[in-house]
Amino acid sequence: MKTRGAVLTAVGGPLEITDLELDPPGPGELLVRVHATGLCHSDLSVIDGSRIRPLPMVLGHEAAGEVVEAGPNAEFAPGDHVVLSFVPACGACRRCASGRQALCEPGAVANRDGTLLGGHRRWTLPDGTRPHHHLGVSGFAEHTVISGRSATLVPPDLPLDIAALFGCAVLTGAGAAFYSAQVVPGDRVAVFGLGGVGLAAVLAAATAGATQIVAVDVVDHKRTLALTLGATHEAAGGSEVVSHVRDLTGGGADKVIDTTGVAAVLEQAYAATAVGGTTVTVGLPHPDRTITLPALNLVAEERTLKGSYLGSCVPRRDVPRFVDLYRAGRLPVDGLLSGRLGLSEINEGFARLASGEAVRQVVVMA
Repeated sequence: MKTRGAVLTAVGGPLEITDLELDPPGPGELLVRVHATGLCHSDLSVIDGSRIRPLPMVLGHEAAGEVVEAGPNAEFAPGDHVVLSFVPACGACRRCASGRQALCEPGAVANRDGTLLGGHRRWTLPDGTRPHHHLGVSGFAEHTVISGRSATLVPPDLPLDIAALFGCAVLTGAGAAFYSAQVVPGDRVAVFGLGGVGLAAVLAAATAGATQIVAVDVVDHKRTLALTLGATHEAAGGSEVVSHVRDLTGGGADKVIDTTGVAAVLEQAYAATAVGGTTVTVGLPHPDRTITLPALNLVAEERTLKGSYLGSCVPRRDVPRFVDLYRAGRLPVDGLLSGRLGLSEINEGFARLASGEAVRQVVVMA
């Protein structure tokens, strides 16, 4: 079938809105009419070259839509509403079998190579070029073909522009608080970086019962927004932020979540963590970046430093859980949404994201 999508052909962009030919779904795959896709810094990292991906590529990895056609042996039916997540978990490798589907081994290979889980590419440009898939989703298109292992069923009355946020921002940020940091009632928490992922972590920390949540960012309006979403204090990012957070929390936060993907900020997040505390990082720095940490206090203060990919979530378990919390008013993720735009406005949207003006924008397909 013919559809339109946003294709990255060269590092630096811009994304080109173009016609695409889309093959029908193969075994276990789904043809999805995309309704909404979020703009995320992970997309921006591919555009600016911080994350190396094979090009050309149809971008977009945080999406929701409606199943139009199901391939042989697919688990879904036409009309199903689905959230798409960016790790197509095979369900059979040793990581999936141990409950760590965010680390699915075949899924990681497919994402690296820009294919679907089965190794296929379903796109064709008018000149015959076969673009790559972005993290198994490629949501910046009116229609996309995905592995059914990338999809989670959601209630048909859940607005799809809100549903899209659950595919990345909510899974990654809320999961980091609930699962990776294991925030519990009474914890003092700090969150560094207040994009969609960081603000989702703020929401989840409040839901988990943290008594103090310090929201850290260099952008004033993001800190102000965080205070409306559950943060109790705010701190401006910069050279004084560690001492500020330690003063606010009485010696350091019990759980610190860094979402920035900036190595120097991760070092600050670690320094702002209390004795016996846990530092969780969910940001994706450039592959060449390294960090330097004091070795002694890792042992003598029983510190924990851990990574969190996809919030250590299992999408088919956790998307329904988080949707239930949203519908109960306990995880108000609609507060993350800072704007809706059309596919033709996508480059302007990424400019707003890069400048810090926007938190989470969603491309809504006509």
